[in-house]
Amino acid sequence: MPERADITYFGAGPALLPTDVLETAAAALVNYNGTGLGLAEHSHRSELATNIINTTKKDLAAYLDIPDDYETLFMQGGGSGEFSATVYNMVAVWVERRKQKILKELGVEDSKQLPENVINELQKAVDEELKIDYLVTGSWSLKASQEAARLIGPGHVNVAADAREINGGKFGKIPEESTWKLSKNPAMVYYCDNETVDGVEFPGFPEVLAPKGDDGPIVVVDMSSNILSRRIPVKNFSVIFFGAQKNLGSTGVTVVIIKKSLLAPAVATTQPALLRKLGIPNGPIVLEYSTIAKNNSLYNTLSIFDVFIAGQVLKKALNTFPNKVDGQQALSEKKAKLIYAALDAHPESYKVVPDKSVRSRMNICFRVTHLESGTDESEKAFLKGSVEIGLTGLKGHRSVGGIRASNYNSISLESAEKLSKYIESFAAGPRK
Repeated sequence: MPERADITYFGAGPALLPTDVLETAAAALVNYNGTGLGLAEHSHRSELATNIINTTKKDLAAYLDIPDDYETLFMQGGGSGEFSATVYNMVAVWVERRKQKILKELGVEDSKQLPENVINELQKAVDEELKIDYLVTGSWSLKASQEAARLIGPGHVNVAADAREINGGKFGKIPEESTWKLSKNPAMVYYCDNETVDGVEFPGFPEVLAPKGDDGPIVVVDMSSNILSRRIPVKNFSVIFFGAQKNLGSTGVTVVIIKKSLLAPAVATTQPALLRKLGIPNGPIVLEYSTIAKNNSLYNTLSIFDVFIAGQVLKKALNTFPNKVDGQQALSEKKAKLIYAALDAHPESYKVVPDKSVRSRMNICFRVTHLESGTDESEKAFLKGSVEIGLTGLKGHRSVGGIRASNYNSISLESAEKLSKYIESFAAGPRK
């Protein structure tokens, strides 16, 4: 049986965790700080739990340079839960802001019992103006747009860009910004910064979405699979969310970084009855950002053990890279270049799936065409050989097949070198 040190796991998530972090977590699971109880047994209402949350928030802010006017929330439900949460919360924000504009135009003071003419104007605005924009560049952004259509109706969802339209019906490119059909005043513009299934990553923040003063746009981004791997312009975003299980920790915690202005009392107290009257669903309270923020992520029972693991990953990253995320970015790019260079050196044996301009540093997706017997047999042989030398988790997503090497932060430079050498040796082997 192989030892942990013998295996390099390139799975897309849950992903590899640093061994020393797991060892620390294992000890904490049995007896945390000499308390005689494991961390998973301590109350989430305890001072101990609060300290873990606050320390992890502080370290995350230090690592990513999160400004003071942003709040960090620890939630549950994963990225898929946030597909719903972002809709519920940002639509409520849009309704509140539109209501305030109508009140000002009509010269009416705000109150719990709004005059009928205000309700009518607000209903008209919802029916005619409410839109949520989605940039569909892969499987996850597609799922997000579909969930929004399920929740509030397809008439309110605008797919501003669909990458399949410029790539023969498949994902693998990002449409030029000049072709995006953005709404005039959307409740939010959503995109997924890195598509794990399709190996597509935005090269940087879209210029067309750059801040234009206090009026927006409200930009929501899913960074589940590339967070902590490169510097990001936090202030350009209204909401950043990500599951922990790729670069931050273990499955069970979802992080939301949100502008505090979106948590204002006026937004939090948008009447549920008003939303219902307008035909807009009220989301579950455990997905309401203002409620989670007010309770410092402890409205319901949070897995403190999973937050602890995330905190240990952050501490290790801060100790490893004095220049914080910039150091990790340099390493991530170096690892990705090694692997892509090996693939590009043998076009007769490999085909990288996405366009070169949008290749993901985190999820390297490719097909193997080395053997004369075809792609299927080539990939079976590639996977069999990789497992024999301890390179595991390389099988592509079930929906697209192929090979996928997930180059997350926990993958060492030595592991990336080992994979690139295997890519080279397989290509040099017999073709039958």
